[in-house]
Amino acid sequence: MTDLTRLRSLCVFCGASTGSDPAHLQAARRLGSAMAARNIRLVYGGGHVGLMGTVADAVLDGGGEVVGIIPEHLVRAEAAYREITELLVVDSMHTRKRAMFDRSDAFCVLPGGLGTMDETFEILTWKQLRLHDKPVILVNQNGYFDPLLGLIDSIIAQGFAHSDVARLYEVVADAEDVLDVAAAGLAASDSGRF
Repeated sequence: MTDLTRLRSLCVFCGASTGSDPAHLQAARRLGSAMAARNIRLVYGGGHVGLMGTVADAVLDGGGEVVGIIPEHLVRAEAAYREITELLVVDSMHTRKRAMFDRSDAFCVLPGGLGTMDETFEILTWKQLRLHDKPVILVNQNGYFDPLLGLIDSIIAQGFAHSDVARLYEVVADAEDVLDVAAAGLAASDSGRF
């Protein structure tokens, strides 16, 4: 097992829905339980629904810390989770993403919709622009991200991105691998701050 001493906070991007594959819900639970067991704080979108609520519940059930960051306009839509360790209500999606970045050592992406993709592409773009060197891990449970990975391959093949883009993220098949991969990525990076 990788030394996790540098990994204190993991930001998880994921859906406000549970999706149609129960494996995604199970992956969210396993990730949250593993985070609590290793004393790694969850930073996430602050909702009490979908995969977001599931991973937060699992961290809390294990005695872990949960920091939710939600824009004011989503407090009702995503059922802000008021019983977590800390809930920050912010003015915009941009402020939310910046606050999530500031409070996290690494990023994990579970299945989700357009909002999850927005968060993922922004954090990858910041990394491509060398604004940070924090690990980004996609959990490709049951091939969920295969179409996204194919799109990135196509973007590279058609000359719109350099092949180094594939080094901006790691892909794991199971949520149980996330923490070790994140810790190894932190150990390999020089700095995780702007």
